Amino acid sequence: MKVHDLLKFDGVIETDSGAYQILQYGDVEVQPNEIIRFQEDLDSDIAVILDVPTGHESSKDRAKRTVEETIRRADEALRVVTRKDILWVGPVQGGAYPDLVSYSAREMAKRDFSIHALGSPTPVMQQYEFGTLVEMVMAAKLNLPPDRPLHLFGAGHPMMFAMVVAMGCDIFDSASYALFARNGRYMTVQGTAKLEGLQYFPCNCPTCHGSSPEKVRSMIPVDRERFLASHNLHACHAELQTIKQAITDGRLWELVEMRSHAHPALQRAYRRFLHYAPNFEIDTPVRKNRGPLILTADSLNRPEILRHQARLLKRYRPPPYADTGVVLPESYLKPFRENAPVEKSLRKIRRQRNVHICAYNLTYAIIPEELLDVFPLSQSVDSLSATPRSITNATTRVVTYLKSAAYKRCVMVTEEPWQLKVAKSVKRKVSRTMALRIVDSERGSELALSEVLHVLKRVSSRHRIS
Repeated sequence: MKVHDLLKFDGVIETDSGAYQILQYGDVEVQPNEIIRFQEDLDSDIAVILDVPTGHESSKDRAKRTVEETIRRADEALRVVTRKDILWVGPVQGGAYPDLVSYSAREMAKRDFSIHALGSPTPVMQQYEFGTLVEMVMAAKLNLPPDRPLHLFGAGHPMMFAMVVAMGCDIFDSASYALFARNGRYMTVQGTAKLEGLQYFPCNCPTCHGSSPEKVRSMIPVDRERFLASHNLHACHAELQTIKQAITDGRLWELVEMRSHAHPALQRAYRRFLHYAPNFEIDTPVRKNRGPLILTADSLNRPEILRHQARLLKRYRPPPYADTGVVLPESYLKPFRENAPVEKSLRKIRRQRNVHICAYNLTYAIIPEELLDVFPLSQSVDSLSATPRSITNATTRVVTYLKSAAYKRCVMVTEEPWQLKVAKSVKRKVSRTMALRIVDSERGSELALSEVLHVLKRVSSRHRIS
């Protein structure tokens, strides 16, 4: 009997090889080639070869043997496959050893598989070792062809879907929705709740609508399990729909960051994920329908910001006539179209010979005025607070730019305490290469710009900042 007829489903069906049972029972009473023929007879759309899972607690020697045996079985499977219309999955093993996962991925990438899958993550996820999961997924993803989808075996909890999608996982499978239901557990994107501890359902899916935890607790076990399984599936589906819309809106990074606050283990994993942010820059669109939302200091590692900072140093040079920099708080330049006195003062500054204006903020650190309207610089919305981390980041970036720009002198305006801290630190760090004057705008932006103009005129006559 064909699997589509058996399930009465005409969509895409993927069948697994049953290799996970090796982890549970030590072996399976079937040969790898039998699994190939069985899945071909079932008429699967996507099928997995019989690999050897590494597991989570294997020694490195045993882990290496599972990798080598999986590669051997992959070669054997490709020799006996007769159905070229089936998308065959080449599993990647190595467990919690990133070097073995990388090796396994490179070897499997050489084989003619349509899809790859990362094996052995289930115990890692069950124990909330999401940081280890990040290392496993990235070790595989960075060594596999980007045009082949990556399947994450055993991924079935909505709380971590956004992060693994952001890392490049395309397909999931899991029985957790039913296993959790059997144990009276209720899935949400914030984590898992026990039915016995709920007073209200934080969900309005078709299953939960009009019901209550008390009512469900009074059901007979089989109905209660069916209710929870149905809700858990709805929770998984809803989160996947949310992720798809976030991708459409260019908001996946924000969603990952928000979901990471659901649990300390996810937060730690998210920070480990940030180490790989430069790897995602090349595939991040240069333009999106909406500007980034900068939520916390962790957002400073998102690809759009890293791209701006890298390209500013590699691709940008100040105008050749500019030997004097004027560095203003971003607020001085963003609202100038509605602030006539400020705009008037800025026009006077622009008319000064050899002057180049830049803005600075906590997000992008420093932005040449002529780039302010380039995406995503003026389209970003941030809520960053002036923490030691964000101040240090801004200081480092401003110093790096000023040294690269090679101004002879600079005037830096401050209006908030954190800006004064940045300016003083910048002044110390560039003192050997340029003279820097700090103008505090405590009396207002117009007076501050007037003082800047006065300084520039003095410089014009003396060729230095006193």
